[in-house]
Amino acid sequence: MKVSRAIPWVLFIAVSTCWAQATGVTARPLLRTTVSGDESKESVIAAIEFAPGATTGLHTHPGDEYAVVTEGALELRPQGQPVRRVSAGQAYHNARGLVHETVNVGTTPAKTVATFVLDRGKPLTEPVH
Repeated sequence: MKVSRAIPWVLFIAVSTCWAQATGVTARPLLRTTVSGDESKESVIAAIEFAPGATTGLHTHPGDEYAVVTEGALELRPQGQPVRRVSAGQAYHNARGLVHETVNVGTTPAKTVATFVLDRGKPLTEPVH
């Protein structure tokens, strides 16, 4: 399957605006494509950087998020579950619809590469107020 060169720019805008209220969180799209055998789902891979002290704010995803921390340390704050810290070399999963917040609790930037398996056409994140 050929991926159009325009898709990364569209994804960049979509990913960037998803965390528009999340000061210090930036995302760079790497790939967006449909899931083999299920045209109702799509997969998005993004490189995400968190400045020291940055937070995503409370949000959900219309699908699952799988991520690996490549630099720094993050604190995962899922509602109704214990807070946990993940550092470079560790991975985590946020299930569909889980209200959560991710915070860089370190003094240096933290980076992840995240894969999202989402309902096609839905926004990457949905803020929770």
